[in-house]
Amino acid sequence: MKRFYVASSFKNIDTVRYVSRQLINKGYVQTYDWTENERASNLEDLKEISRKEKDAVLEADFVVILLPAGKESHIEFGIALGQGKRIYLHSPDDEVNNFATTSTFYHLPEVQICIGTIDELMETVMKSTM
Repeated sequence: MKRFYVASSFKNIDTVRYVSRQLINKGYVQTYDWTENERASNLEDLKEISRKEKDAVLEADFVVILLPAGKESHIEFGIALGQGKRIYLHSPDDEVNNFATTSTFYHLPEVQICIGTIDELMETVMKSTM
């Protein structure tokens, strides 16, 4: 079984849930579903959530990052990159290729940039991980 983790911002929570459901329905195993959390209200909550998210990234065979994403997602991106994980970076538009605003790390060989719809992302992920 391939294990996955999906990172993004709270504003993309519905899309994160959709991607996770699609992968689970195809037999993949989600290492952690952060969308079940309420927003942290104190430092202890943040510490607990961060431990779970870090462990989930480390346990995953691949990580999906949905842009736009926040700082936590980019830290998770860095953890995955540092561990040699395959990363699927989804952008609904070509913003990731805008030289003025892109990240250097988006363009490493371990990162597969997927521009377009979420369904196109799902097709790319499933083709390359099955």
